[in-house]
This record gives sequence, structure tokens and C-alpha cells, in this order.
Amino acid sequence: MTRSIRVAITFVAAVALAATAAVAQSEAQKSFNQLKSLTGTWEGKTPDGKAVEVSFRDTAGGSALMSEIIGYRSEDMITMFHLDGANRLMMTHYCGAGNQPRMQASASPDGKTLTFKFVDATNLESPETGHMDHVVIAMLDPNHHTEEWTFTNHGKEMNQVFDLRRKN
Repeated sequence: MTRSIRVAITFVAAVALAATAAVAQSEAQKSFNQLKSLTGTWEGKTPDGKAVEVSFRDTAGGSALMSEIIGYRSEDMITMFHLDGANRLMMTHYCGAGNQPRMQASASPDGKTLTFKFVDATNLESPETGHMDHVVIAMLDPNHHTEEWTFTNHGKEMNQVFDLRRKN
């Protein structure tokens, strides 16, 4: 094989590799796309039988996903999901407690469960002050998912699980 043929083959291989890398999605992007599959309205009950509705919608030109929990307790709550660069999926939860915890996601190996863990928060007097500490979203099938919310207050954890079915 001549030198020019080897150079040409090497060049073609490098271009193909670069194109593949450009098309490949990060794990964070895959997780964000998976979350976007929740777009719509969901309804269910809390473990104590209270009705709850959760809606998801794309916003900001598709760069963010907004979730609103409606009818649970006296306050509705908003959560915004977005990418931070190519490798971090983040959420900011606008809580009825008056603070805004930010959490970073990690995905299960099958990509169907996302666990968000506390990074920091605004309007949080101290780390001991009551705030959402972590959230687990399990996408069981296209019409069924669960959300497990954990609130921490002075070292005590309180969990709330929403078992949700697609309404539309």
C-alpha cells in the first residue's frame, strides 16, 4: 500500500470518527430527552390518598422543561429541568418552603430512573433549614411514572411519592 493511500485511509477514518463523536449524545442529553417524554398532564394520588396533578411542558425554545405540581397541599410548586453544558442535567425546584434547591441528575444504567441530588440552593438560611434534598423520577412506561420527593429539615427526612398516570 502506498503512502498516499494510507494517508487517505487515515484521513477518512479520522473524519468518520469525528462525525460519530459529534452525533453522539452525552448521558445528560439522553436523560434530558427522556424527561421530555413526560410532556403532558399526569394525575395520581399520594400514599395518603390525596389527588395530585403534575404537568410537564417544554419552554425556552426546548432548552428547559417545566414541571408543575398542582393541587398538592395549599401551594403549587414549579421545577425547571435544563442542561448545564453538555454533561450535567440540573433541576431547580421552586418550593413552597420559599427556597430554591438545585440538584444534579444521575441516570440508572437503563436510563429509566433519574436521581437528582442536592447541589446548593438560593434563599436557604442554612443547610439545616427545611429544603428538598433529592428527587427520584422513575419512568415505568410511556403512560406511568413515579416521583419520590425527599424533604430534609434539621436532619429529619420526609418522603412523598406520587404514582402518576398520563392524563393527556
